[in-house]
Amino acid sequence: MRTQRMPVSALAVLTAFTLAACGTESGSGAGSGDSGDSGDGSGTVRTEPAVTGVHWNVSSLTAGGRRTTAPDGAHVEIDSEGKATGSLGCNRFTADVRLDGDKVTVGRSTSTGMACAKEVQQFETAMGKVFHGELTAAVAGEGQAKTLTLTTAQGDSLVLTAEPPAPLTGTVWKVTGLVSGSVASSLPAGTEDKAHLTFGEDGSVEGNLGCNSFHGRATVSGSTLTFGPLASTRKMCPGPEMKLERSLLGVLKGKTSYEIDHRSLSIEAGSGEGLTASAPAAKG
Repeated sequence: MRTQRMPVSALAVLTAFTLAACGTESGSGAGSGDSGDSGDGSGTVRTEPAVTGVHWNVSSLTAGGRRTTAPDGAHVEIDSEGKATGSLGCNRFTADVRLDGDKVTVGRSTSTGMACAKEVQQFETAMGKVFHGELTAAVAGEGQAKTLTLTTAQGDSLVLTAEPPAPLTGTVWKVTGLVSGSVASSLPAGTEDKAHLTFGEDGSVEGNLGCNSFHGRATVSGSTLTFGPLASTRKMCPGPEMKLERSLLGVLKGKTSYEIDHRSLSIEAGSGEGLTASAPAAKG
């Protein structure tokens, strides 16, 4: 996959914005003082909605009155130190931001520079044009219904929604890619959305290998998954599906390591062969 360095402005902006979600309320009650002064001379008490420690999915971008749905996987996460990290659906980024009430000033950021699908690149370009300079942040709702809206002075906006992480067990993990050492590749053409696996609380695992369904045992210990022999049906399928099935059987064998990053799962066998999978979007 071709990589190159990309301008930091677009990705920096996104990250920063999320960090920016702050609100301002009239000073009253405890901590405001008799005069209602917060101590900064503004006569207000500043509050910051809980935007840190939340996985924010990027839902949509509105620019020039036109709304565009964000690519799958686009998200932002903010830590308590004012650092934002995330993905636009292809490239990952990290950025520092400065907050002042409900205003966000975006600092410089770094990002990967992968060549992505055309529609994703178009979305990233749009992000670069919309998200720069000072933005206003607003948080609404609670729990899984919580949204973060970042708005420019011109009225363009980015809408993000909170989403909880997926547990290993009980989740239908859809296989999205294959890994060989440090090289990741997409699934064989025509096999998308076919392979999936689900781990049970009782140590069972079942699913589909791209052609045949299977079931077996998978023992969890720390970051290790140990697969027992898998039993499967014996249908013959088109070449690409059988190729995917052979690859997955090579991964789901014996002791493997696994990692969950929010709603993404990666499994790697001792041979260096592995798979990536994703959980469906959480229901609100």
